[in-house]
Amino acid sequence: MSGKIPGVDITTLNALSETNRMNIVELLRQGPLTVGEIADQLGLRQPQTSKHLKVLSDNGIVEVQAEANRRIYKLRPEPFQALDSWIQSFQCVMEERFDNLDAYLKVLQKKEEI
Repeated sequence: MSGKIPGVDITTLNALSETNRMNIVELLRQGPLTVGEIADQLGLRQPQTSKHLKVLSDNGIVEVQAEANRRIYKLRPEPFQALDSWIQSFQCVMEERFDNLDAYLKVLQKKEEI
């Protein structure tokens, strides 16, 4: 296995694997926030929050917009769309397996009826 996921940058998963970064992403799902707002809501120090936001930004998960002396962060949809497509590919496989299981169980039921 090569460690590659079709359409998904593996660094996205690495960036999201850290709890504080995932919590930041969850907060940003509600809308754009400043570093200070994120730090306050998560109970983190601002420098720590900034480091996590830098990782998320470097990996294309968030984008930042400067407004005067404030930096406002928001989620970028593209990495999540790629993850969703990858996850959907598993759904198709699992539905096929469940359909096969259902068909097999019906065959077994018919054999018991005979």
